[in-house]
Amino acid sequence: MPQDTKILSVADKRKLAQQLLSQRKAQAIKNMEEVELPDYTRYTYDMFMFGSSPEPSEIEHFDDWVQATLDDHTYTFEVPRLQAQLPENDIYRASNEKIHVVNLSSYNYLGYGYHPEVIAAAKAALDVYGLGAASSPVASGTFGLHKELEQRLVEFFGLPGRGVSLFSSGYGVNSGTISAYMKQGGHIVMDRSAHMSILEGAQLSKCTPHYFRHNDVDHLEEILKGISQAGETRVLVCVEGVYSADGDYSKVGRIVEVAKRYGAKILVDEAHSMLLVGPHGRGVCAEQGVLEEIDLLVMTFSKAFGGVGGALFAPRKTTQYINWYAKCRMFSCALDPAVTGGILKSLELASGADGDERRQRLHVNAEFLRNQLRGQVNIGTSESWIVPVIYGPEKYTLPLSDFVQRSGLDTSVMQFPAVGKNESRMRLFVTSEHTTEQLRRAAEIILCAAEKYKFALNHQ
Repeated sequence: MPQDTKILSVADKRKLAQQLLSQRKAQAIKNMEEVELPDYTRYTYDMFMFGSSPEPSEIEHFDDWVQATLDDHTYTFEVPRLQAQLPENDIYRASNEKIHVVNLSSYNYLGYGYHPEVIAAAKAALDVYGLGAASSPVASGTFGLHKELEQRLVEFFGLPGRGVSLFSSGYGVNSGTISAYMKQGGHIVMDRSAHMSILEGAQLSKCTPHYFRHNDVDHLEEILKGISQAGETRVLVCVEGVYSADGDYSKVGRIVEVAKRYGAKILVDEAHSMLLVGPHGRGVCAEQGVLEEIDLLVMTFSKAFGGVGGALFAPRKTTQYINWYAKCRMFSCALDPAVTGGILKSLELASGADGDERRQRLHVNAEFLRNQLRGQVNIGTSESWIVPVIYGPEKYTLPLSDFVQRSGLDTSVMQFPAVGKNESRMRLFVTSEHTTEQLRRAAEIILCAAEKYKFALNHQ
């Protein structure tokens, strides 16, 4: 950094810092290219998605790839766990190896997935309602328990005139809602880091898709201005509360202001932020003071609630329409009763003193882990309980994932096309139930991996 940095503008300083980070990233990629790796590491997820021959040859190619990784004992996916998603767990590799790990691969953020009161509530619902709903929610699959959950969620947000539409998967909330709410001829404007369920919902709607640079409100406005000049049409802006690839917050307050200026509706997916921020855990929209202005609020029950499924929170007339016209809801079985009972208890706990205490621990734990890693590896722009460790080239995903797992740490990995080229990362999901010792141990394993695979920021 030049000695006259103090007289530079804030923008110039930011530019210099970005240039330095880019140089380090380029050097890390160059260092890693020197390591010789097996052929199967050249493949990325998208390479097995398309086939042009009459026969589905991509299935055979994918099987060959999986078999090669199994033969080399580096396949780290679909590894069975025989316990709940605790902060530490035993996993069983395909090679019949049992490994004890610190679990930073689960988004059971508040520990409610194994909370004794949540489990008891699920068992009680199972005793009354049986194993499954055995019908679509529009037909005979709606139980009294479902209506109770809908009402409790409306009370939780405290907005009269709103309703809730329950789905059996969080993915289905986005894909089903967007494809039902939007019509052909409309426009859907999405953050480039939006979840695949949002992208697929846009595809199913047959609307014209647009993408704005991640969290770039000015770019969003440029797109909305261009759409408005083409004439009156239905427009939906789709963003997330906290982004799972980067762990950063959405600028939802400013995004709502711009969207409303151009007459656009807005959908916010709070999958990774509901129950975790805002007053009593009401999410990023509530924290930034725009909850009442959100047209479609999406949440999933598989993260902080500790269950499975999801819900849409919107004006009552909208949820009533979505109940019938979201195909993945209309033609799919309703949320199962035991999970519904458990989610009700999670909501009760999270909206009270227990939730306040766990949220506080979660934020302290996340800051502790970031501080253990900051300046030593690239953790991007994370400011939440999702801490990415960006290591770069896609071909290091399998050997790196194998190394950290065998060293005692389980993580979630992302590579192209889920993220940009040479922006592959491990994601560390911090929970309120992790201890300082567990997080310190995890950081030590990450830093050891960074030296071995040469993505440490100070690596020469």
